[in-house]
Amino acid sequence: MQTKILLPESEMPTHWYNVIADMPNKPAPYLGPNGQPVPPEAMLGIFPEALVMQEMSGERWVPIPEEVREVLRLWRPSPLYRAHRLEAALQTPARIYYKNEAVSPAGSHKPNTAVAQAFYNKQAGIKRLTTETGAGQWGCSLALAGQMFGLEVRVYMVKVSYGQKPYRRSLMQTWGAEVFASPTDMTAAGRQILKAHPDSEGSLGIAISEAVEEAAGRADTNYALGSVLNHVLLHQTIIGEEARKQMKLVDEYPDMVFASCGGGSNFGGIAFPFFADKATGSNVRLVAVEPSSCPTLTKGVYTYDFGDAVGMTPLMKMYTLGHDFMPPGIHAGGLRYHGDSALVSQLYNEGLIEAVAVPQLETFEAGVLFARTEGILPAPESNHAIAAVVREARECAKSGEAKTLLFNLSGHGHFDMTSYDRYFSGQLENYEYPEAAIQESLRHLPKVG
Repeated sequence: MQTKILLPESEMPTHWYNVIADMPNKPAPYLGPNGQPVPPEAMLGIFPEALVMQEMSGERWVPIPEEVREVLRLWRPSPLYRAHRLEAALQTPARIYYKNEAVSPAGSHKPNTAVAQAFYNKQAGIKRLTTETGAGQWGCSLALAGQMFGLEVRVYMVKVSYGQKPYRRSLMQTWGAEVFASPTDMTAAGRQILKAHPDSEGSLGIAISEAVEEAAGRADTNYALGSVLNHVLLHQTIIGEEARKQMKLVDEYPDMVFASCGGGSNFGGIAFPFFADKATGSNVRLVAVEPSSCPTLTKGVYTYDFGDAVGMTPLMKMYTLGHDFMPPGIHAGGLRYHGDSALVSQLYNEGLIEAVAVPQLETFEAGVLFARTEGILPAPESNHAIAAVVREARECAKSGEAKTLLFNLSGHGHFDMTSYDRYFSGQLENYEYPEAAIQESLRHLPKVG
């Protein structure tokens, strides 16, 4: 009864998979303030040319530089597990597998793209990187990658998470990064938000505005984003590529693939390589799982919107709750984003992937069950995928159907014990974002065309 399915380093993928090559319709273009498509050169102010080319590429396979693979070998290939004990606890005929991305030095999937972005920026002669972070997993990952390639890193951390996740902040500082609670008074964007909302808990959209503003204003500095953009999801597909190989080793193939979804990198990372199979006839179902308190895919609208809070980014066609949407201070900080990846959004809009929203208490209940059966404490973000898998496994117990379920364990929760303490003490509660508040935010969407 095999538990861990391992790949040797020699089997680590040599190319990233680009889902655009297999999408039935080309992605909608990014637009400028004038409503016209943004040319690639317009993005060179904050990104190196190599990443801009990847952002626009339609090539199915993109080579992974050996310098990137050398760093990734510190923890990749990551293990695939069969969750025998969770299956037994649920008394389900379903077979549950999970890809364990918590084994990276930063404890999540985020270094897969952080390392690549740091490499390309170093190659381009950049000295500093700015970024935002919610729960802190992305900030930690970029701090690690910056250390690996000799780059300075400044992180604007969403204020509510800055308080909730102090040890992630410490970890970023250990790897040499500067960390500030966003919104700050260091940028025009931050000052604008603080003037209107002095007690703002912050959001990823606000932190993005601050990081982009600083990068755009310094020639030696570029911006790095942990999710949403095409090149970020591209780098994460190493997860799903490895998982496909590992499942073949045990003669399995998933009926359903689940991943938590905030901006989309975790979901795209494991699901997109299986979409390649779906495009050629596979019936695999790909399910994005989001919080009911930040229900971007399930309650947002599919339209053009800014990626940040104050309108510094190009307009992207995506599912959005409105760029000035202010999510509650839920403990899955990495999922508190108003929009979603344009690629994930388009696939969802075309009915090629699925989405489900789950409430906070159910996610922690699932995370505790997982920890007590499988022994790994999941990050609150990962708990969303686990909750959806538990739901499906229980349905299989009722129907007797022996489905094969795969999910991405995107990170561990060792720095999230305050969240678990609040759950155990009964201080956490479910929060359904009011429909009226969503509609109010959507009233402020930019006019296009």
